[in-house]
Amino acid sequence: MYHVYGRSTVSEFLGDRIVYRNLAPAEVSLPSLNELRGELDIPAGQTPRKTEADYARVIVRLLRLARAEDAPALLLRRLAFIGDTRMLDGTAFENICQAGGWTGLAFIGSETEKPPASETILTPTGQSLYLANRWGALRDFDAYCAAQGQPIEASTAVVIDLDKTALGARGRNGHTIDAARVRAVHVTVAGILGQAFDPVAFQRAYDLLNQPEFHPFTADNQDYLAYICLVLGGGLYDLEEVATQVRSGSLASFHQFIKGVERRANRLPSALAEVHRQIYAAVLAGDPTPFKSFRRNEYRETVDRMGCLDDDTPAEKLLAEEIVITQEVRSMALEWRQRGALLFGLSDKPDEASLPTEKLAAQGWKPIHRTATHAVGIE
Repeated sequence: MYHVYGRSTVSEFLGDRIVYRNLAPAEVSLPSLNELRGELDIPAGQTPRKTEADYARVIVRLLRLARAEDAPALLLRRLAFIGDTRMLDGTAFENICQAGGWTGLAFIGSETEKPPASETILTPTGQSLYLANRWGALRDFDAYCAAQGQPIEASTAVVIDLDKTALGARGRNGHTIDAARVRAVHVTVAGILGQAFDPVAFQRAYDLLNQPEFHPFTADNQDYLAYICLVLGGGLYDLEEVATQVRSGSLASFHQFIKGVERRANRLPSALAEVHRQIYAAVLAGDPTPFKSFRRNEYRETVDRMGCLDDDTPAEKLLAEEIVITQEVRSMALEWRQRGALLFGLSDKPDEASLPTEKLAAQGWKPIHRTATHAVGIE
C-alpha cells in the first residue's frame, strides 16, 4: 500500500548538483559544457546526448570536481547509477564507468503488477545491472552493492536520473510526466493554429506518429513530433499521406520532412510560417530542441502538476494526477548522502522544459528540481 511522506523537493537530496540536457549544472560552482569544451576537446555547437561517450566524459569531470569541492583528499572509485530504462540509462551508466575508469553497479527500476522480482545481468564490459520491478527493491540493491564489495559510501558517486526515477517513477507515476508533455504540445499547436486547430485530428496524428514504428522518422524527438503535428494541423500535408510515405521509405527522416516544408513555406498561414522559420533555422544550426515555445509550455504544464493537490489527498489519487517524488529514491539518497557518497542528478529533459524564464522566475517559479511536490512510496 502506498503512503504519502509529506512534501519535498528533489533538491532536498541532490541540491543543485543536477544537469539538464544542455549540460550546464544548476550548481554555479561547477563549469558548464561550454566551459569544458576546450579541456575535453568537444567542438562548439555540439551538445552530446545521454548515451554518447562525450556526455560521459563531461559527467565524469563534473563528478570529480564536485568531489574535490566536498572532500579534496577523497577519490571516487566506483559508480552507483539509479535509472528507469535498461537501454538508455544502462548505456549511460556503462559509458560513465568507462570514462571514469570505475567499477559500478546500476539499479534499473520499472514497477509492474507482476510479483516482486529482480535479476542481475552483466554488461558487455562486465559492469552489473540490477533490474527490478519494484522501486522498493532499492534497499535490496544497496545490500547487494555491499555484498559485492562495492558499498555505497564516500568513494562512490551516486548518479540519479530525474525523469521517471526521482520524479514520476516509471510504472507507477510516469504517466503524469507524459500527460504534461502531451498537454504542452496541444496548447502550443492550438495557440499557433487558432480557430483552424482540430483537437481530434491533432490527437490522431500525435498518437500515431508517437509509436515506435515511426521513431526512425521522428528520431523519437518530441520537438520534431510536435512540429510535424503542427504542420499537419496547418493543412500542408495529410496524415495518411505522411504515414504511407514513411512506411514505404520514401520519407525517411525528419530533416527530409522539414526541408519539404521549407520548399512549400509560401503556402503556410503567416503565424505558422513564422514558427516554421524559427524551427528550421534552429534545426539547421544543430539544435536538438528547436521548438522552444513547446518546451516552455512543457515546463509550465509540468510545474502545474507538481504539489497541486491538498496534503490530505489519498496516495492513489496523487499517483494518478500529480507528478510526485519517488519516496524510495528520496529515502535511499538521503541515507547514501549521510554515509558520505557524492550525489548527482541527470535529466535529459531540455533546459527550456525544466527551468523558468527570467520573467517566470521573477514571479516565483522555480526549476523543476526545486519545485515542491508530494513524496509517495512504499516503505
